[in-house]
Amino acid sequence: MARIINGTEISRTIRAEVAAEVALLRAQGVVPGLAVVLVGNDPASEVYVRSKARACREAGMQDRTLKLPAEVAAEELYGVIDGLNADPEIHGILLQLPLPPHLNPKPFLERINPAKDVDGFHPLNVGRAFIADPRGFVPATPAGIMEILRREEIPTRGRHATIVGRSLIVSKPLMSLLMAPGPDASVTLVHRHTPDIAPHTRMADILIVAVGKPGLITADMVKPGATVIDVGITRVPDPDAPSGYRVAGDVEFEGVSRVAGAITPVPGGVGPMTITMLLRNTVDAARRAHAAETRKRERRAGRG
Repeated sequence: MARIINGTEISRTIRAEVAAEVALLRAQGVVPGLAVVLVGNDPASEVYVRSKARACREAGMQDRTLKLPAEVAAEELYGVIDGLNADPEIHGILLQLPLPPHLNPKPFLERINPAKDVDGFHPLNVGRAFIADPRGFVPATPAGIMEILRREEIPTRGRHATIVGRSLIVSKPLMSLLMAPGPDASVTLVHRHTPDIAPHTRMADILIVAVGKPGLITADMVKPGATVIDVGITRVPDPDAPSGYRVAGDVEFEGVSRVAGAITPVPGGVGPMTITMLLRNTVDAARRAHAAETRKRERRAGRG
């Protein structure tokens, strides 16, 4: 049976590290601040935003949630983002997606100051992630997956990683991170138009699945001893559950866990890492902003 990777425990450890970093910054007069902009009343988004706010408070950070009506005009949303860009108490800005249908998210994401784009969706940060430039912010989920691999001591150098899915949020930045100097993995990326993904998944020493299709990966598609990272999370009907549904991943867990060497469960695997890495990005943004402000003061003092 595969070793179960406990993402909840890893997340708890990282959050303790983040809280310690926040305490050091607060001692220097800096309170890392994360602002979340929520447009409309999407129930799943509201739950997620509340979780982010609670995580911020637990880490000693400042949280700010700005709720806007679903019918908000584009110019008003631009104004909110501009205000947060200019606010020295806010170090991280997150525009909660999805937006209402009349608002294309692309120009709003591009409006966020890249230095405060802790979600890593601004084109500048996307490009920096592609070339493994540490000045950029990496989206939280791929960053969390890399932390799982590192802390679980999963070898990557010279290993073959297969990523199922091609999203800009997870798969593409993860491909760049795995191939970068340090991890040094060989990476194959497949998607819905790949005629047969099984030959590619069976080659993988590390198999990462992020498509949102429950049970897509079965035991016969996995190399014995492989590390399997399941990013998928979908609600499926379950008459035996009190809520009438259960959460399922993209991997058929029972069968694959008998073949794999290590596997993340759903829930309790990658999911807990996402907000945790968002907190880490915000602390990094606050540290960079403080360092930049300190350099400015020193230059002004030198000229004086």
